[in-house]
Amino acid sequence: MYAIDLSGKTALVFGVGNKRSLAYGISQVLDQAGCRQAFSYGGERLRDNVEKLAADMEGSMTIECDVLNEGRMGEVFDEVASEFGRIDYVVHSVAFAHKHDLEGEFSDTSRDGFRTALEVSAFSQLAMGRHAKRHMKEGGAMVNLSYLAAERAVHNYNVMGTAKAALEQITRQLALELGPLGIRINSISAGPVNTVSARGISGFQHILKVYEERTMLKRNITQEEVGKAALFLLSDLGSGVTGTTLHVDAGYSIAGL
Repeated sequence: MYAIDLSGKTALVFGVGNKRSLAYGISQVLDQAGCRQAFSYGGERLRDNVEKLAADMEGSMTIECDVLNEGRMGEVFDEVASEFGRIDYVVHSVAFAHKHDLEGEFSDTSRDGFRTALEVSAFSQLAMGRHAKRHMKEGGAMVNLSYLAAERAVHNYNVMGTAKAALEQITRQLALELGPLGIRINSISAGPVNTVSARGISGFQHILKVYEERTMLKRNITQEEVGKAALFLLSDLGSGVTGTTLHVDAGYSIAGL
């Protein structure tokens, strides 16, 4: 059990696909702190897997949501608030780009591919902020997952880097708007972790090796470390932090040549 007690609090988590996902790492830490959780999954193909993961966490629920369906997203927030009586935290771990847009030249990104990556990976956070505002009457906190490609050019990250840059700007703008309501929002720029989605990036194993060699800590980060950072940002431990991007990357982002 973590020192901070989140008993009686509720988190709505988007993007727990499997046990390797960063969202699952966050949800594990929240569960150990006593937080109730609702897990959103995108489509029936993910339903069984997410329900199995949620079954290990007491008092949790699962709910289907296509983040591109604005009406459905609103219903999800309403249903979770009705079930638990409140929503205190929102975790955004949703990202998608077409495989060919991550493998080819960035300049060859199609208009449809650009739109899809930005809508799923960035606009969805804006929509979540809009719905969270309706339910977090006593304040709350949101966190999303970014990557260094939001700030730097990274081989093979292509349009997803553009989406992460938009995600971080949305985070800052929502922090400005929601701050007076007592709602905080932050990004975690995580170093590479061996997730299913990360393995879809060409040359990912090379990226892991480079990070291990060049980070200040001379190692890669863990799923749990991302979870603990999220716990800090969501809980009262991070009560004075909003609109920021916290790098959880073993110091890679500040390393020199």
